[in-house]
Amino acid sequence: MMNSRNSFFIVFLTLFLPMVCSAEININISNPNMRKIPIAIPAFNASAAGEDAIAKKGADILGSTLDFTGFFKLLDRVSFLEDPKNFNPGVVNYRNWTAIGAEILVTGQTQMQGDTLQMDLRAYDTFKGNLLVGKRYKGHVNDLQKMVRRFASEIIFALTGNWGIFDSQICFVSTGTGFKEIYMSDFDGGNPQQITNHRSISMTPALSPDGNWIAYTSYMKSKPVIFIKNMVGGGGSISSESNMNITPDWVPGKFMLAATLSLGGSQEIYLLTGAGKIIKKITNSPGIDVSPSFSPDGHRFAFVSDRAGSPQIYIGDTDSGRADRITFEGKYNTQPSWSPKGDKIAYSSISGGQINICVIGVGGGGTAQLTYNSGRNEYPSWAPDGSMIAYASSREGSNRIYVMTAYGTDQRRLVSLPGEQTSPKWSARVVRN
Repeated sequence: MMNSRNSFFIVFLTLFLPMVCSAEININISNPNMRKIPIAIPAFNASAAGEDAIAKKGADILGSTLDFTGFFKLLDRVSFLEDPKNFNPGVVNYRNWTAIGAEILVTGQTQMQGDTLQMDLRAYDTFKGNLLVGKRYKGHVNDLQKMVRRFASEIIFALTGNWGIFDSQICFVSTGTGFKEIYMSDFDGGNPQQITNHRSISMTPALSPDGNWIAYTSYMKSKPVIFIKNMVGGGGSISSESNMNITPDWVPGKFMLAATLSLGGSQEIYLLTGAGKIIKKITNSPGIDVSPSFSPDGHRFAFVSDRAGSPQIYIGDTDSGRADRITFEGKYNTQPSWSPKGDKIAYSSISGGQINICVIGVGGGGTAQLTYNSGRNEYPSWAPDGSMIAYASSREGSNRIYVMTAYGTDQRRLVSLPGEQTSPKWSARVVRN
């Protein structure tokens, strides 16, 4: 829920300088051979004695936030030729930064008045000698991380044309309490919070496009039931139209979702209202159809069906009901996740006795395997800008949540919690006050 402190932050968020984009520096997240951009982030300059700690903390947060993307190479501050306290924002000596290889320079100035923090932040293209973006933020001192992440989004937008992932969250399943409960964390695994307390089996969480609702399956009523919970005001609804209600996924841009129900004895995918009421059936086969994942425009969906004898990935049309198979390699392909860019589908595949994450073009071509020889790798989920994939892996023995780039590089663990963690689902980008 929105509190008064967060409202205070937004009220005092103001534009500091107009954005000027550089043509020389850009990030193409569609390029698998993308070069990391060297970036220098000195400790921010404090306007008064006693503010050095928060100024340095702000710079450190920005560095770790940008480093998480895999787009940048952070330069060691030991190599810097200038003392950040001597910076003049209007007169930047670009040669001192190009000399150490920095292509982007970020500077910051902090000013405190009681519990109010003002930050002036700028990012420069050092080779062109231009300002990329500059902003002023003002709010409560506890909003330091939010301010810095908001500026990180501005940098990413200036370089890619997309707002990035810093305003997104990841929901997942954890057994830390002894039961399978739904949790949620920031995009980088920070601030994990338990969402459910059913003391049962809860699974396959999915956040609505506006971030206000979460749908998931729970066995707390002795059968799989879909819960639709309001994340802002509390309350919600339960879908119990059949004896099996599993694998919900939201329709982009609408308060609707799809899920597998077992009406009439067969397991088919149905379109539901946000309150869990049936709108229509959107698959029809003698086999089992599960795990819908919608295209960005909401008109098509990937799903798993065993109608051909083994679980494979299909693409269905919500209007015509037509379904086309797209995976033919491997005898067991499941858990599809449609890229927000619309061009690829990530999925789990069993091959040679191993479970790995693969991607395939929506037309059925361009299959690529992203994980190798690292335990079970399952439940892929795309970041909202299509640059990264979250997934569950048992490479350390127990299941944990990992992330990697869209091309399988920079694989690393996301959260450190008791028990095991599975079923990550990345939310859309949601900017909250």
